[in-house]
Amino acid sequence: MKTTDATVLDEPKTHRGATKETIEPAIESRPRPTTGVREAKIYIDGKFYPEANAKVSVFDHGLLYGDGIFEGIRFYNGRVFRLEQHLERLWNSARSICLDIPMTRQEMTEALLETIRQNHLRDGYIRLVVTRGVGNLGLNPEQCKNPSVIIIAATIALYHEDFYRKGLSIVTVATRRSNPASLNPAVKSLNYLNNVMARIEANLASADEALMLNDAGNVAECTADNVFIIKHGQIFTPPTSAGALQGITRSVVSDIAGEFDIKVIEADFTRHDIFVADECFLTGTAAEIVPVVKADGRIIGNGKPGPITTRIIARFREMTHQTGTPIFD
Repeated sequence: MKTTDATVLDEPKTHRGATKETIEPAIESRPRPTTGVREAKIYIDGKFYPEANAKVSVFDHGLLYGDGIFEGIRFYNGRVFRLEQHLERLWNSARSICLDIPMTRQEMTEALLETIRQNHLRDGYIRLVVTRGVGNLGLNPEQCKNPSVIIIAATIALYHEDFYRKGLSIVTVATRRSNPASLNPAVKSLNYLNNVMARIEANLASADEALMLNDAGNVAECTADNVFIIKHGQIFTPPTSAGALQGITRSVVSDIAGEFDIKVIEADFTRHDIFVADECFLTGTAAEIVPVVKADGRIIGNGKPGPITTRIIARFREMTHQTGTPIFD
């Protein structure tokens, strides 16, 4: 992954296993754009605004209550990767929370592509947000008459390239993944406090990521990634019923495994299964595919990214640079 001129969200410190947040404040005397794009332009409800002037109301229920949805989308080499799948998940999230997206999928696609064009990018990351919109201080979403759409084009990368070469460490945290019966992880809502609390625990433990269990004590996912383990040549990942997000990159891994004639099994497993796995890796739109070499202090496999993980990463990078929705054609 090329991270030049990008904001790296998790930069390794001198000592392995630690993380360092490098995001700068959005408001300074001479701020560096938080998107990593010089003179970035942000799409808000049909108009483009300079980053410094891109604002939403303090009465937006997305801010007041986390009432909204989002997608993180990557684009490579002038193509948006798996755009249709991301929009399908966005619309599913909206339907689940009874939120009417104020545009068609075709209009959303064009707005997203135009945002990338306005920022003169060929490789980067899109944050697509739909909020309930402006209401009053009451909780009732019926007070919000006009949902709001925000599209941000950025050049951030979740992890430094060192993590992809050497692998990262994870730690099991006390914060449990939200029960699907209370706040279903299938909905990519703006309420990410559950994940944030787990991330705080990982920071306090000087780990690179947090492993989250569900109420049954089985592995659900990490704070921003799906979890995979490899044992005896087979790949295992938790089912969505365990609290795992139906990740887009997760589905790509299944496609790649099929090409390699490797079986992917959705099954409940515990952190013990991670300890004794031959290989482990995480997947996510921002993270892409990143190896895990240590869990709760235990070395996984031989302590290096494994051969199957390495093959999957290589194939994934080929796919991202060869396929997708054209931005400029």
